[in-house]
Amino acid sequence: MFNARFSHLIVRKSSRPVQLLAMTKAAFAGWRKHASARDRAWLEAVGFMARPGTMCAIPGDRGSLARVFAGIGDDPKGRLWEWAAIFEQLPPGDYAAMKGDPGTPRDLDQNEAECALLARLLSGYRFDRYKTGSRKETNDVRLIVPALADRKAVERTAQGVWVVRDLINEPAGTLGPTALAVVAQEIAGRFKARCRVTVGDDLLTANYPAIHAVGRASVDAPRLIDLYWGDVRHPKVTLVGKGVCFDSGGLGIKSSAGMKLMKKDMGGGAHVLALGEMIMDARLPIRLRILIPAVENSIAGNAMRPMDVLPTRSGLTIEVGHTDAEGRIILSDALTDAVSENPAMLIDCATLTGAARVALGTEVPALFCNDDRLAADLLLASSQTDDPLWRMPLWQGYARQVDGKVADVTNSPDSGYGGAITAALFLERFVSKSTPDTTPAWAHLDMMAWNTTSKPGRPEGGEAMGLRALYACIRDRFGKGSTNTASQ
Repeated sequence: MFNARFSHLIVRKSSRPVQLLAMTKAAFAGWRKHASARDRAWLEAVGFMARPGTMCAIPGDRGSLARVFAGIGDDPKGRLWEWAAIFEQLPPGDYAAMKGDPGTPRDLDQNEAECALLARLLSGYRFDRYKTGSRKETNDVRLIVPALADRKAVERTAQGVWVVRDLINEPAGTLGPTALAVVAQEIAGRFKARCRVTVGDDLLTANYPAIHAVGRASVDAPRLIDLYWGDVRHPKVTLVGKGVCFDSGGLGIKSSAGMKLMKKDMGGGAHVLALGEMIMDARLPIRLRILIPAVENSIAGNAMRPMDVLPTRSGLTIEVGHTDAEGRIILSDALTDAVSENPAMLIDCATLTGAARVALGTEVPALFCNDDRLAADLLLASSQTDDPLWRMPLWQGYARQVDGKVADVTNSPDSGYGGAITAALFLERFVSKSTPDTTPAWAHLDMMAWNTTSKPGRPEGGEAMGLRALYACIRDRFGKGSTNTASQ
């Protein structure tokens, strides 16, 4: 389904492919014994030692390229970005990736083949739709799809990452709440899913007052995106994503520097849309629901004020300690709706706190989870996919900090410590039910969703973080595929 998008990066066959020989340092040492004197002299001259992520082009006759040696590490889990680094160094041409064992090269095994293919697709991403003519970057390196790779599965993953990157990179001026809802409706249409969008004052009628309160100051009205897909008889999996399409901070306005990247504050919504697309494309046997409260946190005469008390769908009231802690407010209504259906699994994704970035840096999402089995499954998937997550505690000793003074809860505790934990504890108030047995298994990902610098396969800008781990966990728990025809 996504072939057209990646057609400039991969090909089925080529008339004159260049061998791309992947090898560890040990394999390279063995290879040198079989190499020609000419090749050995060239390798020694350029100092190639098969360090992971490095490559060496071997010249052929008449200025042609004979083959390329590529260094990969001993640990297969780290090879995705090593392959990406290799692809970003290659000269233009068509390449056939192979295992450079001493003697005769052989096909990559399935895991290595899919790793190389995914690396090529991720390293080929560019967000250049606003560049003109010669300013657009070219991708002239094409990989012949390895024989043992599950091309559709790899393209599904790459598509998910590209969707997240595209949505986050899009300027807020062209991707507000209305446009985000249109994207969700387009995805729903492709998979014959239902998508209901509740807009503006209809949020009050439908009892989503917290979402309305945060977004009402914007000229682009707040809305709740609600997508359903799958057989009602299958296990319910619900995804909730923070969709703050731009965050000025509200009346507690951010500085210019603090506001600069706030087009990325809908990164949680981007993640759950991409994850939902992957699930639907794979036809996993689940009943999927996606909830995205989409708002702009703007400034106007009707903007929420510090110390306002806001009603919520759950009946709890929220004391607004700071208007720039708006994400957890809109998530409160969405999570309340989510748990009403008693899903088998509930996951929310959000660019929620700077405190999580202070604790773990920008590259590792903080994972909070009320279910040890789900947490273990997610961490295992994280390790297997080389898509980092780090579990943080839902430390109940801090729960009292979330208590409000004049309302049930506050969105901004007075203490400046443990901000990622208290934000998660705030969300937990809207997930937990009166009896533990009826509370769903819930995971909350607090993520940066942005690469602050460029690395191989990960250009500066919007980034999918935890997406591959989430998909692998859901796939492995509920079934790796299904021929079931989705119903609405």
